[in-house]
Amino acid sequence: MSSDPWTTKAVIKPRVMLMHPHLELVAVQIEPDYTVLRAWTSFTEAPRGALDAVRAVVVAGDAPLNRHELERLPALKLIACFTTGYDRIDLAWAKARGLIVAYAPGANTDDVVHHAVGMIIACRRRFQFGDAALRGGGWTQDRRIITPSLAGQRVGIVGLGRIGEGVMAFCEQMDMVTSWWGPRPKLHAPWPRADSLLQMAKASDVLVVCCPSDATNAGLISAEIIQAIGPDGLLVNVARGALVDEDALIAALKDGRLGGAALDVFATEPTPPDRWAGVPNTLLTPHMAGATRKAVANMVSKLRANLDGFFAGAGPPFLAPGFEAAAGSVDPA
Repeated sequence: MSSDPWTTKAVIKPRVMLMHPHLELVAVQIEPDYTVLRAWTSFTEAPRGALDAVRAVVVAGDAPLNRHELERLPALKLIACFTTGYDRIDLAWAKARGLIVAYAPGANTDDVVHHAVGMIIACRRRFQFGDAALRGGGWTQDRRIITPSLAGQRVGIVGLGRIGEGVMAFCEQMDMVTSWWGPRPKLHAPWPRADSLLQMAKASDVLVVCCPSDATNAGLISAEIIQAIGPDGLLVNVARGALVDEDALIAALKDGRLGGAALDVFATEPTPPDRWAGVPNTLLTPHMAGATRKAVANMVSKLRANLDGFFAGAGPPFLAPGFEAAAGSVDPA
């Protein structure tokens, strides 16, 4: 019997395509029930007609999505985002083509919150400097590193979604003074909204960026906002690199106009290491805030639910905002 994946019985299973190589880890989770194609090989190696039956693609929401490849899939109906964020998907384009978009809301919220809070603690209590001092022989009886206490520090949260609320709650537990700002009021939020982002930045010792990223808020943390945080202030970004004017940030750190920055996300990812050479007072992590075993398991579970619901005809349970009405009208066949 032939073991060719295009001619075995596996071909009768619903066909989905992984769009990014780093999603290979997903394949083993869904291959028992789906025929999985890989975009990085299938567009050149698949037999004629093999792509015609692909009705769903699996994407990472923070990775570039090749629209021209999607247009080569005539039966495509579902873009299933493996991740919580879906900012690299052109939602208007998807709607115009009659596609629906599903994602994994809340899959890594706790982990991103913990990462952000850990960054705040590490930077304000100067863990890195303490480690370097000890290793460099700088710890003596007459030389101690004195840091600010976390209690009483003023923390401004940009974006009061799940992650923003989580960071806010942790900071309050540490007796920090909290405030938040977003482009729209939240009627049921227990905390008052700042009058403006600039006003909040001026009044904060720590500014934490937690908001979603889209075409409307690129560079939201501008040179003016960075200047307002000031030479004793800390900027923390666990959202998206596009939200921060990274060139202005680096210049402010080098000039001492910004006290410090803790970044898990960057304008270009992976960020070139040379870009950060000689940039002082930084704590940099490689977009790992939401990358835990628990979070990945949650994402796999929600991806399976979205695929299973779609191909069963019930619709994906975790739809991106704005796609709720469209889901019921899409035939998976």
